Amino acid sequence: MIRVIVVDDHAMVREGLVSVLGADGDVEVVGSASNGADALELVHETRPAVVVMDLSMPVMDGVEATRLICAQHPDSRVLVLTSFSDRDRVSRAVAAGAAGYQLKDAEPADLRAAVRAVAAGHAPLDPRVAGVLLPTRAAAGPLSTREREVVALVATGLANKQIATALGITERTVKAHLGSIFRQLGVADRTSAALWARDNLRGEEHTDAG
Repeated sequence: MIRVIVVDDHAMVREGLVSVLGADGDVEVVGSASNGADALELVHETRPAVVVMDLSMPVMDGVEATRLICAQHPDSRVLVLTSFSDRDRVSRAVAAGAAGYQLKDAEPADLRAAVRAVAAGHAPLDPRVAGVLLPTRAAAGPLSTREREVVALVATGLANKQIATALGITERTVKAHLGSIFRQLGVADRTSAALWARDNLRGEEHTDAG
């Protein structure tokens, strides 16, 4: 069962989300909050797997709440659910640690799928906002075969230690590869690199180590 809390300053939105998510037999909504400060306290109390987080809220906004939750409770992953799709808000949310980013007009089934994906360690982004983080193909430097293997595995949601095991290299080497990958792709985080991989390296996560 995936434990979820819902954070939004509009009561009708919160109630709607509780209903939509509660329709999934794999999800248990364990609480809701109307601002980021209350959300942080609720995470302390309930330790959810996923926090569905609005961005524009009083007292403490969703970006700051996401940053604090990710820092203090790394096992609780944040899925942003908002009406905003501009580069500034998307980038700030991702930089704060959001694992996923969905728009409020998403279909209920897509939202439930995003919650399950976040809980499984993936980074789902609404296709309408993914483009603002994706580097252009022309801007991407020529990744080596090993770098392509690493970033393809990042796109599957694996952590550095798991990638190291899969490829038969050290975790330190994985980190070095990621630094090189970020520089060549012109990105600053794993989510953006994963988006590039999904767009450019379909199927390569199964590349054999060598």
